Amino acid sequence: MLSALVPAIRTPELRRKILLTLGLLALVRLGAALPSPGVEYKTVRDCVDIASGGDSGGVYQLINLFSGGALLQLSIFAIGIIPYVTASIITQLLTVVIPRFEELRKEGQTGQNKITQYTRYLAVALAVLQASTLVALAGHGQLLRGCPKNVLSDSSLFGMISIVLVMTAGAALVMWFGELITERGVGNGMSLLIFAGIAARIPSQGMAILDSKGGLVLAGIGGAILLTIVGVIFIEQGQRRIPVQYAKRVVGRKMYGGSSTYLPLKVNQAGVIPVIFASSLLSLPNLLAQLTQKNSGNPAEWQQLIQKYLVNPSNPVYVAIYFALIVFFTYFYVAITFNPEERADEMKKFSGFIPGYRPGKPTADYLNYVLSRITLPGSIYLGAVAVLPNLLLHFGGTSTTQTLALGGTSVLIVVSVGLDTVKQIESQLLNRNYEGFLR
Repeated sequence: MLSALVPAIRTPELRRKILLTLGLLALVRLGAALPSPGVEYKTVRDCVDIASGGDSGGVYQLINLFSGGALLQLSIFAIGIIPYVTASIITQLLTVVIPRFEELRKEGQTGQNKITQYTRYLAVALAVLQASTLVALAGHGQLLRGCPKNVLSDSSLFGMISIVLVMTAGAALVMWFGELITERGVGNGMSLLIFAGIAARIPSQGMAILDSKGGLVLAGIGGAILLTIVGVIFIEQGQRRIPVQYAKRVVGRKMYGGSSTYLPLKVNQAGVIPVIFASSLLSLPNLLAQLTQKNSGNPAEWQQLIQKYLVNPSNPVYVAIYFALIVFFTYFYVAITFNPEERADEMKKFSGFIPGYRPGKPTADYLNYVLSRITLPGSIYLGAVAVLPNLLLHFGGTSTTQTLALGGTSVLIVVSVGLDTVKQIESQLLNRNYEGFLR
């Protein structure tokens, strides 16, 4: 990895892209530290310190992790990139449900631009909804449990609307930064923003574990994370290569085709999307319980059951449901994003075939068979990596906020984004070398 960074820095074009990417990431981290107008920053910091021993963020733990701790501080970029990620996932699902989106996807770059525009509109709408919920919880004292003070200096309707507008504008600005990184920088902008948010939390969480549990527990967690990184790299790089043969074609006086290649099917074809789906679905009951719970009085029986089984991450019921949801969403997302019939038709259109299988339906059936076989270990791998912080909770007795940034989901995202970014840098270096050779 380091061998690719040194030539990249020496190349002027790549150096500009890398500096642009780092500069935009620094701006995002700066905005994550700036409080929104109408928010008592010192009070928020005190409340975060009070709530750090328990479930300080409730249903927003995962989003707070992705935003680098900006969510619970009610900063300008508190919402972060999550609305755009959610909108992208929804538009991908709509391409299967709505024929209009399917037609746009097949139109090429023009249709993709329209889908991107729809994704932006949906992301802004989700940002307004999420910011409104966040401000409402903060105004009623439900966001930071155990905080005796009001974190909003102005709890009137106008004051709350102002905070919602500022957070929505911040989410739109972060979305624009991510697109700029994708177009003019290095790597996928949205993934790098999540990467930066997670990486910003690791040092503070490591120090918190060191102060509360000592160096032995921190060393044990570090060893588990190192093993997890090795396993994640091994599985993420793993793929099933299906050989594809192209027949020879004579066009005019030239002969085309006759080459052999392969169709790579990754073991983890779904990426980290099933983990986000499962986490979001598990957070809905707790969100409903928080919104309906009164400030005074004992919670209802169904709210107590949710707090016991669907909030505590060290509960065996929570772990089992979380693991089962990840396996289900892995199969669901792979079935939506990878269509064996389309791949078989594409190969047939270009006179391609898999040796031993006829083009058309037999090829599609074979691809579906192979995909279902490799999705099972991929789903089990995702589930095992995601429940790793829950096992650390049970073993080390640390809090959710202390293990989430060092958990399996974070390691999965960080390693995947790092590998993808390095591959893009290497590919750009390879293209430049080829250009220099041909000249």
